Amino acid sequence: MSIFLATFFLIYGGTHLYFYTKARAVFGFGPAVGVPLALFLVLMAAAPILVRIAERQGLEQPARLLAWSGYCWMGFLFLFFSCSLLVDCWHLLLRFGELVARREFATFRLPHLPVFGIAATYGLLAAAYGYHEALAIRTDRITIRTPKLPPGVERLTIAQISDVHVGLIVREERLRRMLAAVRAANPDLLVCTGDLVDGQVNDIAPLMDLFASIHPRYGKFAVTGNHEYFVGLGQALEFTRRAGFRVLRGEGETVAGVLNVVGVDDPAGKSFGEFRGADERALLAAFPRNRFTLFLKHRPTIDPVALGLFDLQLSGHVHGGQLFPFGLVVRLFYPLMDGLHRLAGGELLSVSRGTGTWGPPIRFFAPPEVTVIELVRGDG
Repeated sequence: MSIFLATFFLIYGGTHLYFYTKARAVFGFGPAVGVPLALFLVLMAAAPILVRIAERQGLEQPARLLAWSGYCWMGFLFLFFSCSLLVDCWHLLLRFGELVARREFATFRLPHLPVFGIAATYGLLAAAYGYHEALAIRTDRITIRTPKLPPGVERLTIAQISDVHVGLIVREERLRRMLAAVRAANPDLLVCTGDLVDGQVNDIAPLMDLFASIHPRYGKFAVTGNHEYFVGLGQALEFTRRAGFRVLRGEGETVAGVLNVVGVDDPAGKSFGEFRGADERALLAAFPRNRFTLFLKHRPTIDPVALGLFDLQLSGHVHGGQLFPFGLVVRLFYPLMDGLHRLAGGELLSVSRGTGTWGPPIRFFAPPEVTVIELVRGDG
């Protein structure tokens, strides 16, 4: 965890330094502008930590104000950075060509001021678009034919939410939009594949009633994500359970004799001494194979020893990258990043782009989703 946080803030701090140097190169300002701008950038770089401190001190309104300003700035800055960096790569390519050709390509260079203006305009417009995209919850539907439904059960509907991140930003308005999509699907089973909460539970406890008002026929199941540990596992589990979910931590059950639902903890718990480890092979093998086995796992990773012991794994975690083009980087670590994938043994892995947002309340070319899986009795 310490390595992750150090790496994150090193990169995030670096993007702020990048912005400052670009702005100074364009406008050539002195200390009268440079010092206030530097202080603002330091405040924004520290905002994620300051938000947590304010929240834990019970300063909800300052924490919420800082979260909105800090995370919206984060979204703009990353989008600005991606656009400006593209131009820097072009200039680097030109420089390499000049060295090879031993001539200058000055006419192909882009002036600093227009480049800064284009990158800033792109960041603002993309962030504005992404803010509205984050509110437009999509319903992604998957139909799976399986002979493992018992006689008399011709169809079973599963709704998946993931990475909701209920907290200072994802509040009642956004949550109602998500749950409206769940209700429209009229699921027999509702599952959450981690990161349901991302804030102090004493401030978001009233929101659990919105979840508790949904009563699928076969119940609601959830697993832990990494953020459950970040905000405090005990409080996160209390919120999730009072919202009506059964949290599966290296365990499962055969629901009404219809299907098996199995779930495991996110490995982030190891850093907090809260991980309830499980041998996936032994865990899954304990359930009858003549019933459809639904495997809930926050991260879209596959343990080879578990192949052949489940039918469908539902995961989340990666948010589809959330802000293009960062999904390209995420894909290096999680190649099976979003959508439906068939695995080596014929099993299926469905990876949600997530239903909420982490950090910036923005999604850019990675729309939020409620995944609706229809199991239909028949030949697979």
